[in-house]
Amino acid sequence: MEIRNLPKTYNPKEFEERLYTEWLENGYFKGEVDENKTPFSIMLPPPNITGQLHMGHALDHTLQDILVRWKRMDGYATLWQPGTDHASIATEVKVVERIRKEEGKSKYELGREEFLKRAWDWRNEFGRKIVNQMQKLGDSCDWERERFTMDEGCNEAVTEFFVKLYNDGLIYRGNRIINWCPDCKTSLSDAEVEHEEHGGHFYHVKYPVKDSDEFIEIATTRPETILGDTAVAVNPEDERYKHLVGKTLILPLVGRQIPIIADEYVEMEFGTGAVKITPAHDPNDFEVGLRHNLEQIVVMNEDGTMNEASGKYNGMDRYECRKQLIKDLDEEGFLVKIKDHTHNVGHCYRCNTVIEPMVSKQWFVKMEELAGPAIEAVKSGKIKLVPERFNKIYFHWLENIRDWCISRQLWWGHRIPAYYCQDCEETIVSKEIPHKCPKCDSNNLKQDEDVLDTWFSSALWPFSTLGWPNNTKELEYFYPTDVLVTGYDIIFFWVIRMVFSGLYCMNEIPFKYVLIHGLVRDSQGRKMSKSLGNGIDPLEIIDNYGADALRFTLATGNTPGNDMRFYMERVESARNFANKLWNASRFVFMNLSEELVSDLNREKVEENLTLADKWIISRLNNVAKETTENMEKFELGMAIQKVYDFTWSEYCDWYIEMVKPRLYGEDLESKKAALYTLTYVLENILKLLHPYMPFITEEIYTYLPTVNGSIVLSSWPKYKEEDNMKEEENKMNLIMEGIRSVRNIRAEMNVIPSKKARVIIIPTEEKLSTIEEGKQYFVTLASASNVEILKDKVGVPEDAMSAVIEGAQIYIPLDELVDFEKEVERLEKEKVKLEGELKRVNGKLSNEGFLSKAPAKLIEEEKAKKEKYEEMMKTVLERLENLKGKLK
Repeated sequence: MEIRNLPKTYNPKEFEERLYTEWLENGYFKGEVDENKTPFSIMLPPPNITGQLHMGHALDHTLQDILVRWKRMDGYATLWQPGTDHASIATEVKVVERIRKEEGKSKYELGREEFLKRAWDWRNEFGRKIVNQMQKLGDSCDWERERFTMDEGCNEAVTEFFVKLYNDGLIYRGNRIINWCPDCKTSLSDAEVEHEEHGGHFYHVKYPVKDSDEFIEIATTRPETILGDTAVAVNPEDERYKHLVGKTLILPLVGRQIPIIADEYVEMEFGTGAVKITPAHDPNDFEVGLRHNLEQIVVMNEDGTMNEASGKYNGMDRYECRKQLIKDLDEEGFLVKIKDHTHNVGHCYRCNTVIEPMVSKQWFVKMEELAGPAIEAVKSGKIKLVPERFNKIYFHWLENIRDWCISRQLWWGHRIPAYYCQDCEETIVSKEIPHKCPKCDSNNLKQDEDVLDTWFSSALWPFSTLGWPNNTKELEYFYPTDVLVTGYDIIFFWVIRMVFSGLYCMNEIPFKYVLIHGLVRDSQGRKMSKSLGNGIDPLEIIDNYGADALRFTLATGNTPGNDMRFYMERVESARNFANKLWNASRFVFMNLSEELVSDLNREKVEENLTLADKWIISRLNNVAKETTENMEKFELGMAIQKVYDFTWSEYCDWYIEMVKPRLYGEDLESKKAALYTLTYVLENILKLLHPYMPFITEEIYTYLPTVNGSIVLSSWPKYKEEDNMKEEENKMNLIMEGIRSVRNIRAEMNVIPSKKARVIIIPTEEKLSTIEEGKQYFVTLASASNVEILKDKVGVPEDAMSAVIEGAQIYIPLDELVDFEKEVERLEKEKVKLEGELKRVNGKLSNEGFLSKAPAKLIEEEKAKKEKYEEMMKTVLERLENLKGKLK
């Protein structure tokens, strides 16, 4: 077997793209039904075809890929279902802008058919771009199953869903208050409205009572809607206005007569206790209007200008109208005062235009019946949100949900499957295009012009992508999916809609867990945005540092539900770690030979394994167990931190240094045991790291002569009870503590590493055998010229420096190299530290509350600590007395 070694320099550009191509060619990411395996599936939140991979995507995809690669290695039949979203409003805005720039035309001048051709061209161009970017990150999706929310299958699912809801009486068309964007010229659902605090005004206006000197004072933030008022409401219990209920007001400037009504909706304590009612331009007023059978007067056009119903203000922009109206009210004596007022104002989530509540004929989904099962799914624990604190937001949203406006006045999207008879006005909702009106036999039918809300189709993503409404084997096997990974910012947009849609269509939850992550912010904690110019392009990071460094940075900085700050220094650190792993692997391969490889198995080397070998194998065993436990709890950041610490410190800094004398020595059997351990531990480190850093781990794995195939399909490291060698771990921990103590003393005294020094150790009887076994490691790792083990201080030079560890005293005779004053200073610090520990432990042991409530085991541990600290203090005090005597 040929032994190859890695190139001297770690350069991810040399292998990342090559490896990804190999993975695809070999079909490693295919999600296939396998009845002999347990399924594990994740649906990729489909990125919009309007943009490119940003840092939020990079985090989202990294977390999903970690879970999928781990489960694939752990023996599951995995499916990571990829796809992209047509993003109705966002894409239409982009395509309209492109047509305007390139062709100088509006979409209306092009016509619907030509416009849709341009939109599909956009999809084909930009949809591929973002997929290529995902692959650069290392996403191990089954790309052969890639879907698009407007492909034929998803389109069939959307139509099926709409018709099913309609037939069940859960979809209706009617005049309702909707959120209208005057810029995008379409309705928006509540979830698509973002609220921002704005400084505004309360305009106090008096409305005269007909045939009276009295008037009612109202306050409004939107005086332009006065033109659409159809009543003023007061609380029926309000003594101030009881005598006026039922009377008539004269609408200022307009002269129209409107009633004074009583309704419990009005809060007596708020403002003047009287509220203007504009049913066509306020959601609460709309409900009041229905209760009192009030007229709905729309005073605005779709573009935010005033319409004919607004009289002389017709054609004015809504804000221009506001200024003029206030001026006119003031001149006519109706304006009482203007007060400053800060309030939340709704904005379109796409273009940031202030939305306008407006009555409009739209399609709606009745939400009350659908919301109940979605609430129960989380309450019962069938769906678990991670972290759990997001349950509160989830419940609040569903418990207060309004009917969902699903129609959009756009061309790009799923056309509403509703047809209107132009002769008898019958509405036909059908999966197939009807040719005749079932009511009057007319063939003069016209399809609804509107398209459906983007989220109507993405709500079906977990099952439409698996073939629903057809009962496919993939749907039966992979649904419900296991984990949804998403940001907290789209819980309402997407998560909730998938839950109620899955329960409604499949009678089953869409996923078992929702892993919620936060936003990636800049190093100052600010949201990354174009306006701030603080965005970091993940593709640039990949180009400069490699995908593994980016993924490692995003994973280590992540805890479920929390935002994370992105520091370039951490990317550098991640690349340094990759470099460390690369160089450690090169060292291992450099010491392998063809004739030895066949002997590197456990049975052949078992009896020659040393304390160091057993220690590192045991530590690997326990790290694998802890890592797996963390990953099962979605503590992905904690898991990778443990693997990082083990790899860098225990394997690279300690174990590799420990085995070097054996690799260069004459004892062949000892060398084989060392090489077996080096390769075995390295192989498993690569496996534990693979879900996080797929490229470098695969590249190194292919050089390991002890394994075959790809790491992608290798087995996940499992905990083995026989490898849990606690005694060896304890022994090595003691030896390492001793070595660290010697290193610390040498560092404090500025003794150069090349200057060897004698080390004298006085262990307790209990630790004697451990120190005997570890002598060689002091020589290798503590720059010891030789190690002497004594029973007592007889023979220890008076000027020797000391360190106290549990179970042993260590002395280093540094003779004239020692600065005795510095040694006294060091021991004084040690004395203060021990005094603190003794104070703490004595405080606990003299605390009656602690002694009465703490478990017996914990009390015994504290007593043992006290004994240990007292022994260490005794040694430190003796040493101080000795050295101070010398200084005199």
